[in-house]
Amino acid sequence: MKKYQYYLAAFSAFFLWGFFSLALKPIASYPSVDIMFYRVFFSAFTMTALNLFFRKKIIKKNWADLNTMPKKAKNRVIFLTLSGSLVLASNWFIFIYVVNHVSVKAGSLAYLICPILTTVFAFFILNEKLSKWKWLAVCLSAFSCILLSLNHFQDIFYSLMIASSFALYLVSQRKNSELDKFVVLNIQLLFIALLILPFYHNYSEAIPTEPLFYICLFCIVVFFTIIPLFLNLYALKGIDSSTVGILMYINPIINFSLAIFYFNEEISLLQMISYSLILISIIIFNKKIIFGKKKKSTVVIQDSKSI
Repeated sequence: MKKYQYYLAAFSAFFLWGFFSLALKPIASYPSVDIMFYRVFFSAFTMTALNLFFRKKIIKKNWADLNTMPKKAKNRVIFLTLSGSLVLASNWFIFIYVVNHVSVKAGSLAYLICPILTTVFAFFILNEKLSKWKWLAVCLSAFSCILLSLNHFQDIFYSLMIASSFALYLVSQRKNSELDKFVVLNIQLLFIALLILPFYHNYSEAIPTEPLFYICLFCIVVFFTIIPLFLNLYALKGIDSSTVGILMYINPIINFSLAIFYFNEEISLLQMISYSLILISIIIFNKKIIFGKKKKSTVVIQDSKSI
């Protein structure tokens, strides 16, 4: 049952992220760098407040655990946490820019490529093993992405940048499992905030006064940053990176649907076929989880009949 909690956490994270464009598009007139600044600052402030007011014991325990670690292990945790911050920050900025200034479909395509890259990174970096069925799902996904990239070089270029950065973040944080995930995420957001703070004065526009900006920002911080990132990191404690990567396809399928039915972006037959193939690949990759329970139930029924 515990395993299903990790699957549910990963599914919920990517389900939420699928609706990210609903909060980004209304504030598309604001510079991408400003949205990035305020997203990081408000997220870091909110998470720090939550940890300080409600999770002091956990912070103290994590600090004690870090100090008792061997030097090599401690340096590894620090490196993975801080380098993860840099990768996550670059992913955020590129994604915001692409959704607001290139197209929603380009952002969607990024998270179609990302699961493939995550699976490949996990195979080579973490030595995660994949069955023949899972490799079939990966190849089917890769073929679908190739179809989607035809005659859309700009989209595939930006999508690769977004995908590779998030795939690297997922794989690196799979190895960063010694400390509480909420604390790790808080440290990463604080580190990003400190890094970009010196640039705020020179690169930001006037402080936004429109209420819509802060309503959207609240949604971005809570529903598209803190909650899904925590769920994602929690899921990585119990399931491998390649599985989390494949579940990521939930995000672009929702995003792609919004691009068609809500934002009225043009869609071709080739794109419809590609997304259908991706949906099939998700089912193939997770067939053991989807159909395993049913198979188990059948065995139990057969055993009861024999008795």
